[in-house]
Amino acid sequence: MKPQLLKVTTDLIHSFSARKDTVADTNSHWHYHPEIELIYFAKGKGMQFIGDSIQSFSSGDVLLVGSNVPHYWRFDATGEENSVDVSVIHFNEDFWGSSFLDLPELKDIKKLLQQSQLGIQVTGKEKKQIAALICQTVAAKGSRKVIGLMEALLAIADCKQTKTLVSVGFRYHFQESEKDRMHAIYEYTISNFKERISLETIAGIAKISPNSFCKYFKSRSKKPYSRFINEIRVSHACKLLMDGQLNIKEICFESGFNNFVSFHQYFKLITGKSPLQYQKNFVQGDA
Repeated sequence: MKPQLLKVTTDLIHSFSARKDTVADTNSHWHYHPEIELIYFAKGKGMQFIGDSIQSFSSGDVLLVGSNVPHYWRFDATGEENSVDVSVIHFNEDFWGSSFLDLPELKDIKKLLQQSQLGIQVTGKEKKQIAALICQTVAAKGSRKVIGLMEALLAIADCKQTKTLVSVGFRYHFQESEKDRMHAIYEYTISNFKERISLETIAGIAKISPNSFCKYFKSRSKKPYSRFINEIRVSHACKLLMDGQLNIKEICFESGFNNFVSFHQYFKLITGKSPLQYQKNFVQGDA
């Protein structure tokens, strides 16, 4: 899959980009950029793709995504106004000077930015504090903007409850000739994961032969297509379990699984928990 290179714009009075988005289709495609991205979802939920990681995202999430790591947030269509509120900061690692991060006092931030190549999600109680710092940075003027970003990064570095999302060793090889093919595969799969998608159908979307599709997809995404679509189904099931509106059997079929046994099997394989355990942990605040 060829993610698109996104050019992050800044102006003459700012050394990095910090903005608020209120529409769901801002940069809503598989993309990458040399800037590190710090993002807070005040409102919004949907499917999240970072490197080879697939999971749901929701209001309150805070993430740090490293330089040139491909990513994509696909918001759920709600039909409601004011359903999206996202604060996002893009910055180059050396925007404050090529040797600044070599200062001994900044070793924690330097280490954090190196770890961001694996995609970092804040999972602990510190989320609210870090989210507030991100919002303050977006709103700040002058030198306080730089100080705010540093405070947000320090808070993440000090946070004891974070998780990395991308597999160690994941590398993406960008090929211009594949600019749109894998994005088309992603879009079709996300839109139709509740149905049975035949090899012939998805190969047709990719505009390659069925015999070539499986090898092609695995070589680009580092996982079989069957694993990819089951991760999307499980991610959707996780959202439904958190919503608590359906019972587990209903969630099984609503997520695109044909039988209860395979649902349990793949859910535990991907999350490490049974659906019931996942729901209980979420209620208790441990999911």
